Amino acid sequence: MDKLYYLSNYLTKFVKKIIMNNQVILTAGQKALKINLDNTIYGSFVEVGAGQEVARNFFKVGSASGTIAKTMSAYDKDFSNAIYGKEKDNRYVSKSRLKNMLEHEYNLLEERLDRKKFKNTRYFAFANTITTINYDKTTRGHGWIGLRFQLNPLQKPSDFIFHIHLNDQDAKLQQDTIGIIGTNLVHACFNETDPKNILKRLYDNLAKDQFEVSMVEVMGPAFKNIDNRLLSLTLVKENMTNAVIFTPDGRNQQPADILYKKNILTLRGSFRPVTKVNIDMLERGLMVFKEDKKVTINNIQILFEITLSNLKADGEVDDQDFLDRADILCSLGYTVMIS
Repeated sequence: MDKLYYLSNYLTKFVKKIIMNNQVILTAGQKALKINLDNTIYGSFVEVGAGQEVARNFFKVGSASGTIAKTMSAYDKDFSNAIYGKEKDNRYVSKSRLKNMLEHEYNLLEERLDRKKFKNTRYFAFANTITTINYDKTTRGHGWIGLRFQLNPLQKPSDFIFHIHLNDQDAKLQQDTIGIIGTNLVHACFNETDPKNILKRLYDNLAKDQFEVSMVEVMGPAFKNIDNRLLSLTLVKENMTNAVIFTPDGRNQQPADILYKKNILTLRGSFRPVTKVNIDMLERGLMVFKEDKKVTINNIQILFEITLSNLKADGEVDDQDFLDRADILCSLGYTVMIS
């Protein structure tokens, strides 16, 4: 009996310690219910291309009327264009489309809801635009997901936006994955303050091989003084993706948007700092590269690649050292890849 008592006492303390350290991972349903029961959170869900899997999680657990002002899926392209406007590149699964969705839906909340009635309410607009794997499995599922939200009713909204590649080999499985990712995002944005932790929470109840986060961008008062390049570095460090890219303006970019159908010339190094030897190697390599008949001169994309092993040369990755190297390369007009 004494052994059972001590074992029970030990397990109780152990469980309490785990809870205090926030190590208990809630299910998607538990997270949705926690949000639904918080009467200070209210907003909209708009989902295009893979069902309404995120909103469904919130409906299934009950008490959704206190959280959801509106849900919608604008599948028809003409309907979608009429609501959100036509994109310059005519793409529907794109960052610009997602941003237009967030902007439109959040503005509707502010226009249609009386702030006097919702003076203690934090608004949010969740949006995704996704394409899942097709029947013949010739196209890979991918898409954009984002949340515009307030941390307090008097604060301007903040955005958390990211791009994913879906690896499940079945459309239904990909839909289920999207439902969990979206629920994780909403819960994390209202319960975590560090965007790195929000990124990690996206994988709650999912395996790393189910999806890849290839790009992330945050903005707004909730993420004041956050450098998006450090979030890009987190994606590689945490094995959420194989490589990330940012352009000379220092902005994170979806790799496919930069590299698609390009003739790519890559120079790998530590660039600590960039030397004349590095530039000479690039220029001479570029001369030879242009002589290749398969290369279109006006379609060349130059990349300066820094590997994670380069960044760990002195042990752990030094964030400031990484930013210093990136700043130098970007100031010289180069696109940087971290792998």
